[in-house]
Amino acid sequence: MIIYPAIDLKDGKCVRLLRGDFATVHQVADDPVETARVFVDAGARYIHMVDLDGAKDGVRKNGDIVRAVCDQSGLKVELGGGIRSMLDLEAVFELGVYRAVIGSAAVSDPEFVKAAAEKYADRIAVGIDTLDGKVMTAGWIEDSGLDYLEFAKQMEALGVQNLIFTDIATDGALTGPSMERLTALRDAVSCRITASGGVSCNQDIRDLRDARMDGAIIGKAFYAGTIDLKQAVEEAGEQC
Repeated sequence: MIIYPAIDLKDGKCVRLLRGDFATVHQVADDPVETARVFVDAGARYIHMVDLDGAKDGVRKNGDIVRAVCDQSGLKVELGGGIRSMLDLEAVFELGVYRAVIGSAAVSDPEFVKAAAEKYADRIAVGIDTLDGKVMTAGWIEDSGLDYLEFAKQMEALGVQNLIFTDIATDGALTGPSMERLTALRDAVSCRITASGGVSCNQDIRDLRDARMDGAIIGKAFYAGTIDLKQAVEEAGEQC
């Protein structure tokens, strides 16, 4: 299972939100590149980054920081936030990003997802952000009405190989992952699944590994000091 320590960017700063609420934004680290190097020292080989400005406004303001992390950390960068077109994909890949995450656009423009998957294959992931089992869009505030399992099956049928599942109710809350919904998703599709939201401790990582998740994103738990990242990487297994 791949461990993805996370950096969320807003106005050039490393921040965290609670359940995606921009009113809760607070800075958690000073330097994104130095933070990424801490991840490397713990054994991580990947990093999950979110451009919150891009997600909220559709305008990526943090490209220079993303490029610096790509160039200077040695980590494979997975980036989401405001990616809504093939031009957006080209722009983020030019930064050195390894994988791009399509969020709300996967709901509004499935043809874009299909084209992206055909062209970029494993370098594309779709984020499935849910609340009470329904897919949420537009910064997690609009209910699409779509059941998350049916949506996941639709994405798989379009050629998507990687899904990132977030239960909004757990995001940033340190309450543990949504294991029941993750298990149902694992049974529903053959895509690689990365669990996001709720990871609070090393036992959560072991539980996700044993539930056959392919990846786990660690955000708040790292910055709050409730998880040992080096141990998490070791217990997750080979990072390749």
